[in-house]
Amino acid sequence: MASSPHIADAHAVQEPEAGERLNVAASVLGLLADRTRLALLERLGHGEADVTTLTEACGAARPSVSQHLAKLRLAGLVTSHKDGRRVVYSLRHGHLRRLVDEALSVADHQIGALPPHD
Repeated sequence: MASSPHIADAHAVQEPEAGERLNVAASVLGLLADRTRLALLERLGHGEADVTTLTEACGAARPSVSQHLAKLRLAGLVTSHKDGRRVVYSLRHGHLRRLVDEALSVADHQIGALPPHD
């Protein structure tokens, strides 16, 4: 039974090219390479939060936090919604939470000179 060309085309659209995939992954990792954004993402990994909560969690100035959140939102890594007058942010998906957790675990191993493991 031969597959129709439309099914094959639809499948090809869903799988990104290796180069595109690497470019997007590098872009995501680049966004994580900032201490403030990493702190924001770590806090959001524990649940949604507003700008005031996130400012307290990362220790940066409120305007800086707002700018970093805007970058993360435009990159599609966080989402936001209104709750009355507050804007509440959350991670877009759990993959990002796990990525941040793993990066911090690598840091723990390097700081504590812990042996590698799988």
